[in-house]
Amino acid sequence: MMASCPRSWSPFRRHFDMRSRVLILSCCRQQYSTRTMSISTARLCKPPPRNTMRLSRVWAPLATLLGLSSVVRGLAVPAPQIRSLSINRPKPGLEPPEFAFAFDIDGVLLHEKKALPGAAQTLQYLHDHSIPFIFLTNSGGKHEHERVKELSEKLGVNFTVDNFVQSHTPFKALVHGEHGLENKTVLVTGADASKCRDIAEEYGFRNVITPGDILVAHPEAWPFDALLDTVYKDVARPLPKPLWAPGQPLEDSLKIDAIMVMHDPRDWAWEIQLFTDLLQSHDGILGTYSDRNGDPDLPNHGWQQDGQPKVYFSNSDLYWVTDFPLRRFGQGAFQHAFAGVWERITGGEHELERELYGKPYGVTYQYAEDMLRKFRLDMLTNMGHDELGDLKRVYMVGDNPDSDIAGANNHVSKYGTKWSSILVGTGVWNEQRDGMRKLIGDREPTAIQANVLEAVRWGLDNEGWKHHL
Repeated sequence: MMASCPRSWSPFRRHFDMRSRVLILSCCRQQYSTRTMSISTARLCKPPPRNTMRLSRVWAPLATLLGLSSVVRGLAVPAPQIRSLSINRPKPGLEPPEFAFAFDIDGVLLHEKKALPGAAQTLQYLHDHSIPFIFLTNSGGKHEHERVKELSEKLGVNFTVDNFVQSHTPFKALVHGEHGLENKTVLVTGADASKCRDIAEEYGFRNVITPGDILVAHPEAWPFDALLDTVYKDVARPLPKPLWAPGQPLEDSLKIDAIMVMHDPRDWAWEIQLFTDLLQSHDGILGTYSDRNGDPDLPNHGWQQDGQPKVYFSNSDLYWVTDFPLRRFGQGAFQHAFAGVWERITGGEHELERELYGKPYGVTYQYAEDMLRKFRLDMLTNMGHDELGDLKRVYMVGDNPDSDIAGANNHVSKYGTKWSSILVGTGVWNEQRDGMRKLIGDREPTAIQANVLEAVRWGLDNEGWKHHL
């Protein structure tokens, strides 16, 4: 509210002619223009209240005196839509916390493309109070930079990839190290296999092919596919080597070293066919058949014992939620369908050997904790804290008992950090539909709260945090 003109000033009002009024109005506009430029240059999230109040205190009474109050009132500085989680100095009296938060995204912070109530407020509060947090989601199919940009726009808060882990982010660790797939040939798939290829290449994999590449080169491999002309031909690349054929040297034939499911596949029939072909091959050479398959004298009766590619799944979630009344199948459903076909191929006694990533698996939780610890160190150091102390507890806030809750409950940190789980009712789990009967064993959360705001409040109270959200 603009300040009013004191009555004692009224006698002086007549002494200001129109020229004086214009001069003062010009000063008002100049102050406003300078302030606006400052905001644009620094990309501040919103003008500090004290500066806005200064404009009001200094000019408003005089403007009222001169009959210009309505003009000055129109010079209020509008706040930009997206706030920035920029590095600030720590607030006086705030000690670096020994705890942090991890958030699932879909069903916790967002529903479809809309922010859930309290999500932006919660994250802004954590930043303002130097409380580290990380995003840990089973979503995928887009690069982290793209996903973070979308999240920032939907929540109205700027984020970075420094504290963001999605389902296939840990695949980066497969480029080097003991697996060493950097120069190997990897087959990737997802809802948009071409985009998954781009992601894999940005991660550092040099030789990446998709199921569409194979189908375009050899349509006889699956002659029923309606997507061949409508999708695959537009995005396919030539194969690095031809498929094996009788009489052709093996070393001159296409060899697949790994299969990576980076997102929910769409063309289930063709991809299950292709994957089972590769798992029955000799040394991952598509078109061959291993003579070890079904040998009772070998481990696992010879199945997947002849240099076949390893299979990596980034997400085992059976369901996810949309605006449709019932839950929709996720990548986990494809995995179960593939495993079911494989079980039939191998006689019903030999499970599919695979590497599982994403929540609830420990490899992903440890990857996320490593990233969280680095993010915490960088954030608190840059904010001026000298003595950080150890990270003693992480609160995982999720909507899925099978992934978020079970993963946090089962995770054994190599640093001794304790993970606690908080289940919210804004996503996959719905108390009215699902009840409490399945929340047992490793799916029993530490706490149940209505939404993300209440979940963080519960965590802060549990830590004895004195600054209320």
